[in-house]
Amino acid sequence: MIQALSGQLLIGLINGSFYALLSLGLAIIFGLLSVVNFAHGAQYMLGAFVAWMGLQYLGVGYWWALLLTPAVVGLLGVVFERLFLRRLYGLDPLYGLLLTFGVTLVLEGLFQNAFGISGNSYPVPAALQGGTNLGFMYLPRYRAWVVAVSMVVCFGSWFVIEKTRLGAYLRAGTENPALLQAFGVNVPLMFTLTYGYGVALAAFAGVMAAPIYQVTPLMGSGVIMVVFAIVVIGGMGSIVGSIVTGLGLGLVEGLTKFLYAPASDVVVFVVMALVLLLRPAGLFGRQR
Repeated sequence: MIQALSGQLLIGLINGSFYALLSLGLAIIFGLLSVVNFAHGAQYMLGAFVAWMGLQYLGVGYWWALLLTPAVVGLLGVVFERLFLRRLYGLDPLYGLLLTFGVTLVLEGLFQNAFGISGNSYPVPAALQGGTNLGFMYLPRYRAWVVAVSMVVCFGSWFVIEKTRLGAYLRAGTENPALLQAFGVNVPLMFTLTYGYGVALAAFAGVMAAPIYQVTPLMGSGVIMVVFAIVVIGGMGSIVGSIVTGLGLGLVEGLTKFLYAPASDVVVFVVMALVLLLRPAGLFGRQR
């Protein structure tokens, strides 16, 4: 009983780590740009595929992929923001949602045509193979690595945004970008780099997910709706809300799988409905 519960909670914590990373990227993009980035799941998938293709065709290992893939996919995000997304700033967020939804369909279609829908495996790096017997459960080393690195990246991002001068500029840009630009800050460049960083977070999560889950063109569509629900529960644009809610709901999902597995697929949406009824701005969002 204890081993089964511990195993499900570990799975929930691992899923929660990915939820936290993905919802953090969404929250950053929405908080500054007011863009509902529906392409976030496709960018997560793109990160996994870039790592997989780098290994298959170029021999680029996991550790280099962990560094290079977010930079490559983030750069693609910068190009997309420069060419298309910035034309929608100031308009209804629905336009950004429709544009990024269209990008999702295009990317998924291209990768399905190129690689099919069957999964591609990505090996766990040799240094992180194996695990530790804790007595009440077996802890795989790679999964422990995923949780630890996710926490470092999430809380590092929170610290930069909330506690540094750069973060102060970012927060000021959400309130009054025209005034911030009057003080000499290049606001359009800041917007571009912010979107690129949010996309890089999705790609980073994709690289870390590749050794755990199958790399498929539809891997992003399977997680994006849950991540959007987590962002709504935590509060749209709330950095802390995204991190805490992502981790917490991952554990709730794991506990639900232990108690009644069929409910685990809907528990996040049930929580979202309850939060919207009781606190429409989200747990950490600002009440208007």
